[in-house]
Amino acid sequence: MTQSSEQSTVWLTQDAYDKLHAELEDLKGPRRQEIIDRISSARDEGDLKENGAYHAAKDEQGKIEARIRQLESMLRSAEVGETPPDDGIVEPGMVVTYKFAGDTDDEAEKFLLGAREIEPEGLTVYSPQSAMGSAILGARKGDTVSYTAPNGSEQQVEILDAVPYKA
Repeated sequence: MTQSSEQSTVWLTQDAYDKLHAELEDLKGPRRQEIIDRISSARDEGDLKENGAYHAAKDEQGKIEARIRQLESMLRSAEVGETPPDDGIVEPGMVVTYKFAGDTDDEAEKFLLGAREIEPEGLTVYSPQSAMGSAILGARKGDTVSYTAPNGSEQQVEILDAVPYKA
């Protein structure tokens, strides 16, 4: 799999996929219709220039339509519940244990490399498209990887372990 195709794939558990699919169906059905009804009702009140209810409903409609597009895109590119092999190579669906290189207190941290919508209890989620996520893709236990953090600082992390996520 090439780097670009890895980045377009969104790894989701079956539970996360089901929740996102249910949210999409709600947004495309009842929620969309509710907004259309609110816009229509506000439009019936007259002058649209100073109609706060109309503008609020149109704003909410834009947000709902954007979320629908986001969910459709995510679900189209989802890799659902396929647990990656337990080979110690960092890829979506792995729980990665790492520490910042040169960190003297040896404080190791863990995160799941996957879609933020997964929300596993007690575990932070980093997207494979994040600065650290994209830098460590393909790394192995014992590797030290450098990346530029969002604040512009250069960071180095040592991969201590990478194991498949089990829900």
